[in-house]
Amino acid sequence: MFKKILIAYDGSTGAWHALEKAAELSKLCGSELVVLTVYRHHSILEASLSMVRGSMDSNANLDDIMRTVSREAAEEAKAHAKELGVGKVNAFIKGGPSARTIVGFAKEKGCDLIIVGARGLGSAEGYMLGSVSHKVTSLSSVPVLVI
Repeated sequence: MFKKILIAYDGSTGAWHALEKAAELSKLCGSELVVLTVYRHHSILEASLSMVRGSMDSNANLDDIMRTVSREAAEEAKAHAKELGVGKVNAFIKGGPSARTIVGFAKEKGCDLIIVGARGLGSAEGYMLGSVSHKVTSLSSVPVLVI
């Protein structure tokens, strides 16, 4: 049925539930599971105004911090998928606009299904332009399962 499933994972409760469904479907189909965590690039101005910066290493820039948090989330998802019995799981992180990065990465990796949570850790951009899950469904040429 599906040979390679991409799960977009951001560490939110919705993404956790989507990961569990992705693992269930992956085991059922014998599919490879590809975990992708996307972080948004921050401009120098955004980084200088960030309240997160004060609580982190003052030498680290915001992109480095977001990359580290994303890597931890991706590894968490990979470990949980393995605990759930998924045979082949790979985890990746990418920087960029969430929906376009998810769809582009799915195409690049040859995924034939994308699974996303209905609600995630989106920014204010989600309120103005629509949710990531909605954008992924409108941009993708492969089926998208929204949990």
